[in-house]
Amino acid sequence: MDTMSMVASILSMQQGNLQGEIATRVTKQNLDAEKFAVQTLLGTPSTANLGPGVGGNLNAVA
Repeated sequence: MDTMSMVASILSMQQGNLQGEIATRVTKQNLDAEKFAVQTLLGTPSTANLGPGVGGNLNAVA
């Protein structure tokens, strides 16, 4: 393998890594935006329709 081929393959690998990092960041931003939208639509969780003892604090003292 000559030097130019090695340089080209290294640059290709670096470009692929950069694209992967960008894709990961964009995906995380999209997931954060979706989470915010869902939380906005749902508001604060309500326990009005739950049975007694469901959704309360758990006393784990044993």
